[in-house]
Amino acid sequence: MPIMKSVEQDIGTPVSVKIRERIQAARRRFHANDNIAEFIQPGELEALLDEVESKMKGVLSSLVIDTEHDHNTDDTARRVAKMYLKEVFAGRYVQAPAITEFPNAEHLNELMIVGPITVRSACSHHFCPIMGKIWIGVLPNEHTNVIGLSKYARLAEWVMGRPQIQEEAVVQLADLIQQKTQPDGLAIVMEASHFCMSWRGVKDVDSKMINSVMRGSFLKDANLRREFLSLIPQKG
Repeated sequence: MPIMKSVEQDIGTPVSVKIRERIQAARRRFHANDNIAEFIQPGELEALLDEVESKMKGVLSSLVIDTEHDHNTDDTARRVAKMYLKEVFAGRYVQAPAITEFPNAEHLNELMIVGPITVRSACSHHFCPIMGKIWIGVLPNEHTNVIGLSKYARLAEWVMGRPQIQEEAVVQLADLIQQKTQPDGLAIVMEASHFCMSWRGVKDVDSKMINSVMRGSFLKDANLRREFLSLIPQKG
């Protein structure tokens, strides 16, 4: 009988609670910019979509929007839920893109630059859009794994597809590329416009944020760092 009660309770438990309990049991964090795909079971993402839609209806109601009679917002809750879970924040809920890695058969050891890669994210403070570009510099060695150019864009899209803070996002991307390729040096520069400044707050439409991560040879060798930065097209 207690087992039956437990099953009944589980059926009535929101899927977000089930996912959260698994994460906490594994003693893992689930910050806005973390990926939690490994804790989501088959079919649960659709159930989570329904749950977010329901909660979003409550938000619209609290904003005193008559969604029952307003044809422009009668399906807004569903659209917003789908946008968050399957589009702009999909990087939280899906596994990393499959990346095929090849050995550096030709022992390439010259500077390679990929970019600009257009990226889209949202700040975790206000959920306002972040729109920008990324440049990636790689100095391989004979043991470095080589990945296709388009794969850098896929990895960037996966990392940026979460509520982010730009400084943390660039570090996350650097960690991921470092892990995948093991180069002698890695450099990333990101330039982005933040709608939390242009859409709200000071409403400054021209300001942009530029930040970088330099690792390995790029950190130690000032000439290599200057070469990389000089080869990036004028930003702004």
